[in-house]
Amino acid sequence: MARVRAPELRGRGWLNTGGRELTLSDLRGKIVLLDFWTFCCINCLHVLDELRPLEEKYGDVLVVIGVHSPKFEHEKDPDALAAAVERYGVEHPVLDDPEMGMWRQYAAKAWPTLNVIDPEGYVVAAMAGEGHAEGLRRLIDELIDEHEAKGTLHRGNGPFVPPPPSDTQFRFPGKALELPDGRILVSDSARHQLVVVDGERIGSGKRGRADGGPDQASFSEPQGMCLLPPDVAQAVGYDVVIADTVNHLLRGLRLSDLTVTTVAGTGRQWRSTLDERPHDARSMDLSSPWDVAWYQKKIIIAMAGTHTLWWFDPLKRTVGLFAGTTVEALRDGELPDVWLAQPSGLSAQGDRLWIVDSETSALRYIAGGVMKTVVGQGLFDFGLVDGPGEQALMQHPLGVCALPNGDVLVADTYNGAVRLFRDGRLSTVETGLAEPSDLVVTQGGDVLVVESAAHRLVQLSPGSVGVDAVRHRVERPVTLVKPGEVTLDVIFEPAPGQKLDFSFGDPTRLEVSASPDDLLLSGGGTGTSLRRRLVLNPAAEGGVLQVVAQAATCDAEAENAACHLTRQDWGVPIQLSAAADARLTLVLRGLEGA
Repeated sequence: MARVRAPELRGRGWLNTGGRELTLSDLRGKIVLLDFWTFCCINCLHVLDELRPLEEKYGDVLVVIGVHSPKFEHEKDPDALAAAVERYGVEHPVLDDPEMGMWRQYAAKAWPTLNVIDPEGYVVAAMAGEGHAEGLRRLIDELIDEHEAKGTLHRGNGPFVPPPPSDTQFRFPGKALELPDGRILVSDSARHQLVVVDGERIGSGKRGRADGGPDQASFSEPQGMCLLPPDVAQAVGYDVVIADTVNHLLRGLRLSDLTVTTVAGTGRQWRSTLDERPHDARSMDLSSPWDVAWYQKKIIIAMAGTHTLWWFDPLKRTVGLFAGTTVEALRDGELPDVWLAQPSGLSAQGDRLWIVDSETSALRYIAGGVMKTVVGQGLFDFGLVDGPGEQALMQHPLGVCALPNGDVLVADTYNGAVRLFRDGRLSTVETGLAEPSDLVVTQGGDVLVVESAAHRLVQLSPGSVGVDAVRHRVERPVTLVKPGEVTLDVIFEPAPGQKLDFSFGDPTRLEVSASPDDLLLSGGGTGTSLRRRLVLNPAAEGGVLQVVAQAATCDAEAENAACHLTRQDWGVPIQLSAAADARLTLVLRGLEGA
């Protein structure tokens, strides 16, 4: 096979290099891992966490470079990118790619995408999605052996230069909660702590998952918090449930002595199948829980990492699926068969549970076992537009607060705004905020805003602010596909030493849908074959094909073979063209050690 020389690194600028611009020749002799990411994407955040052990283990031979190719308009702002790099603890150089030039050069089709470049400057591997840490470890070991033998591997420090430390009361706070005594509890996410305003700090301040008192306990980028009803709190021994996001855990906080305990999750990220049965909370894997709310006598979890809502019963110590199928898109209907896209904020009021779905920039609610969208049009439509719900637009909202009178406030994060939904219309009541991520209405009637990128809480100003309507649509590079009959091929490549596992029937599964719905005339739905005949509507200009594929494998030669499940979902923007190919091919690569 012909070797492919890696395209040169070019972009608007660099972060975490001390102002230095890097070229591939500067990195010759190192193994380079390019991570194409965008900071709104939960899957990209998962990969950041997966790469940390590799960066620590192979620090003298491996250089990770984040290539930031943005989805949302706000993500093109260099200051917003710099804030995100600090917020998520990115400890490697980042190339700013606002026009997605590097994305096209490396033929990326999904966030995240990884490319490995060997010490001689050739691309040796490319993979989409998350869960590749073990495969990368094996590849890096092979490249070390090969290039040490050739004399082309150069050990030593990489080009990462940490930013100067910052001194603020909070650092990228995520969510806030009023306690029974009127004090405000804040998740100080980038410092991995909880903070009582003008009071105690809870957590060591280092990434970790230890239980214990306020100095011994540790978190990893905690987000949402919820008070339990007093009778439930007395029965279970803790008062507050915390979404410990990057640890994939729920934690309990006892207010009397600020002791932290783990109440749900294993600390491993969910990579399995979903069902509606109750499961033991401490033995079930979770995936980036972002917010929590008390609704229908349970804690509802915004499970951002799987685009679903789960429930947690603190009395029975069980968890289960509440809404969603793991398909990342926008579809209403009866629970659980709805589609969500990175739910990030919850607020219960009466019989309604309000949700902000960040990746579809949507405001939605659940009542009577049915989900309905009141603002939001899809994965790639966003902006700052007031008006009737079906016309209004937001941009990646993270927080929601339902009021007793039926109104709903939304932290419209990437628009830097607070929005008000009332009587079917969305209006803007405050702008000019730095990534607001949550809202709290106090017992005294004040509205507090978590202004995350300004590292503070502010009180909402009264009155409305008039703004001009701005509409955006993501112009991600599209794949040209022939209209009419098209063959979709998902090629599965098992990890080395694994084979398809037929022990429980057909080991593969393929689910296909489209946005808009009329793009796909036939071929939608779920089946077992990884090849599917699709019919694309010639009258449609294009849209997004949602493809979810999975494959079950087992170790080929082991006496007690371990089972593995590989899963990947793609949102493929397509444009119909008579001159295009009538075949769409995607590659599902097996995960080692999954």
